[in-house]
Amino acid sequence: MAAPVNSVCKTSADRLQVNCTSFQKKTRSKLISIPGTRPSVQNGQLLVSTGVTSLDYLLGGGLAVGTVLLIEEDRFDSYSRMILKYFLAEGVVCRHELFVATAQDNPDEILQVGDETLSSSNVIKNYNSYPCALQSALASSSRFGHYYDVSKTMEVEIRQAAKCHRFYLPDHITPSSAAHRVESYSALLKSLQEVIHREGFDLSKSRNILRVGLHSLGSALWGDDLCCHDKPRHSHALTTFLYGLRALLRSSLSVAVVTLPSHLIQDRALMGNITRLCDNAIALESFKGSERETNPLYKDYHGLLYVRQVPHLNCLARQLPDHKDLAFKLKRKQFTIERLHLPPDLSETVSRVSRGEPVGVASACGSSASGTKNLDF
Repeated sequence: MAAPVNSVCKTSADRLQVNCTSFQKKTRSKLISIPGTRPSVQNGQLLVSTGVTSLDYLLGGGLAVGTVLLIEEDRFDSYSRMILKYFLAEGVVCRHELFVATAQDNPDEILQVGDETLSSSNVIKNYNSYPCALQSALASSSRFGHYYDVSKTMEVEIRQAAKCHRFYLPDHITPSSAAHRVESYSALLKSLQEVIHREGFDLSKSRNILRVGLHSLGSALWGDDLCCHDKPRHSHALTTFLYGLRALLRSSLSVAVVTLPSHLIQDRALMGNITRLCDNAIALESFKGSERETNPLYKDYHGLLYVRQVPHLNCLARQLPDHKDLAFKLKRKQFTIERLHLPPDLSETVSRVSRGEPVGVASACGSSASGTKNLDF
């Protein structure tokens, strides 16, 4: 069979163009550009700031979008509540949308301006001109996140400009029998799901971040019996909710911070399950009301912070923090997390000098010829 005329008339250059390979160079996928976010240097995940720069450093640069941060509350819910407000204040400054759910206080009270003292955790104000940097605190990038002055309050205009979705439990569920324990979490998850789909945070139309703040889950105010009994009957209610919350956030431009009164939960195995259902987990231990409050060794701090869990997203190994001995303190204008540095114990040296004994004269083990003194390593 004769070849077609058009193919015969083609030149060699035209035939080379026809037979060229269909290989295309793979380019790096472009991340979504949203104000108040940045990609992680470890795994490329989209990150948002918690509002506390030292906490961002501990979590690997910030909170990954689509994850849950669990905060185990201190006994008086002072500092955990303040971190939650830092998280929401950062969302207001970055023009992110908010979803606040409470069972005791009205959500408006968390965002309201007040002239109370610092112990009542006022709403925090963005203070870009605040000159004090974190010299002794854990380092973090100054270009990500904002500094906040806890001695001032947020302006009404800034707060009203933020779009906030509120969930107040008494407005949705009336306290009743055991069904209240299950219905409270179901109503909360349904309300959050409706906001995500209605506002387009399920990647359908929105190009913004939804910050979810859930206060004191697992307490009796939510109708839960985790804090009331050693073996609660409805221990599955909270774990089921966290499982659904995590699945919902994975497919949306949302990030959540959950506070939990872990010191009231007696079942340690249940607490371990709750921690594993979250991506990040930290615990706060306040010195208020304890012996450490008057201990001179901890005079520079207000409590200890424990990193229970860090996520391993798009990687096989976790990015663990460099130091495990961490403490926090509330300065006059700022809440910071620092490495715990205890002063050296010089009591033995001082006692020797007071008795007139030269330091360093003893042998390597510090034992005398009579053998009556204890070994001194």
